[in-house]
Amino acid sequence: MASTLRTIGYEGASLEGFLSALRRARVSLLVDVRAVAVSRRKGFSKTALAAALSDAGIGYLHLRDLGDPKPGREAARAGRMAEFRTIYTAHLRGAVAQAALAEAARVAEQRSVCLLCYEADPSGCHRAIVAASIARKTGLAVQHLRPDTPRAAGSATAAA
Repeated sequence: MASTLRTIGYEGASLEGFLSALRRARVSLLVDVRAVAVSRRKGFSKTALAAALSDAGIGYLHLRDLGDPKPGREAARAGRMAEFRTIYTAHLRGAVAQAALAEAARVAEQRSVCLLCYEADPSGCHRAIVAASIARKTGLAVQHLRPDTPRAAGSATAAA
């Protein structure tokens, strides 16, 4: 049984540094909580990411219904964080999102799970709201990982 739920953002990360942080944290399943699992960053679109994770021995699950709806993403991009949180919290109360949240909580209790989204800083990302909701339901602790960077690779702060 897991005791910690992890989150990670890939903003500014290389795929290698990202995978290194997941391996170091002993993540067995990455749960992608992006509404749209495509990326201009090489290796982070759904199919390529799932393949790289599989090669690293890490599972992949895309829970699109936990993604931030477009108005929430727009509010966050514009720096309207209170509006973003209001929009996302309302979205998370919906039946479809609640079903996806229950699935995420179920797997997080059984495996070493890490929630994925784009933003490097979890405080500006909906994955922190998802993680807090799962933690309330399960009692799991939450740890926000940071991908390794060339300067930080192997350092203790890379996973802080």
